Amino acid sequence: MLIPPLTIGIEEEYQIIDPQSRGLISYVQQLLNRGRVVLGDQIKPEFMQSQIEVGSHICRDIHEARREIVRLRRTVAEVAGEHGAVIAAASTHPFSRWAEQDISEGERYRDLETEMKEVVRRLLIFGMHVHIGFGKTPEALELLIDIQNQLRYFLPHLLALSTSSPFWHKRDTGLKSYRSIIFQSLPRTGIPPTFKSFGEYRSYVEVMARVGSLGKNRDPQNADVTKLWWDSRPQPGLGTLEVRVMDICTSLDDAMCLTALVQALVAKLIKLRNQNQSWRIYRSKLIEENKWRAVRYGIDGSLIDFGIAEEVPMPRLAEEILAFVDDVLDELGSRQEAEHLPVLLARGTSADRQLQVYRQALETGATETDALTRVVDFLVQETQQGWS
Repeated sequence: MLIPPLTIGIEEEYQIIDPQSRGLISYVQQLLNRGRVVLGDQIKPEFMQSQIEVGSHICRDIHEARREIVRLRRTVAEVAGEHGAVIAAASTHPFSRWAEQDISEGERYRDLETEMKEVVRRLLIFGMHVHIGFGKTPEALELLIDIQNQLRYFLPHLLALSTSSPFWHKRDTGLKSYRSIIFQSLPRTGIPPTFKSFGEYRSYVEVMARVGSLGKNRDPQNADVTKLWWDSRPQPGLGTLEVRVMDICTSLDDAMCLTALVQALVAKLIKLRNQNQSWRIYRSKLIEENKWRAVRYGIDGSLIDFGIAEEVPMPRLAEEILAFVDDVLDELGSRQEAEHLPVLLARGTSADRQLQVYRQALETGATETDALTRVVDFLVQETQQGWS
């Protein structure tokens, strides 16, 4: 019976904001110069200079993960404050425009712009990635592929619970995750394909490397698998399954809840496998239908239960997921974090609360600009809750 470590790693991408204008500012280099003194390689740039990314250490459980994210959010906020800036955790900015942002320095970013042109220039979006540790042995990597195949079904549910990008270029888009719309214009995105084995996955990677789809280095042995931008993907070099579908959660408690659910779903699927059971593998096109519903409506919509071929309200599906993983939560030590889910459902995701702030401002006579400014203020304040 193979039982992987199920360690946790979290990456978050923050907005760098001018507290006066509330707009994004191209300030990442200033933050990196100071941030690397205190955070080392845990802090790095992203494609735009108004973005900054942090990555946790490997965490044994959700409690270590919370301490890490608290430390990282607090430290980046302090560094930003030293340079007259603030940070916010949301997957789009309410009004800043991609055409006004500077692209970060570095060969990787130059190559991306050269290859993808306007598609990648529009990538003013921010995400949250959760890594679950499996190990690097052949047996562990086979298990990882099997679990990813099954976990695909739950990716739209995780997105619906994390939505934080309802605005784009001063517009209420009518969607809860506009980040997903922007990101899907890149190649090799969306719901991942299924693979019969790790060997089949490696064969796919080797072909993509040889034809230049994974960068200029066409050596299959050194393929850059980070250019497979699926909603979840194997990271063989790290020995992790990386779940990337979520918007970044503004609330720390929401972020920990989503992380706990990801880990618990993986643990539950492994437990079923060890009992010679498995979750049914559904076609990507079916799962993509649910993803669209998550993008459009978040937790206010209904997703399809393909087992009964019926629509089910997302809050009920969320309750079913919590019940599904109940028997692994105590073993993982994550019951408190996972059981934040009813609170999240009751008060709404970040997208829901941003829209509430925006609409209430308009109802009290605020201008469109003032209403969007209040949304930014909400994001900055809520990003700090739980550690400030």
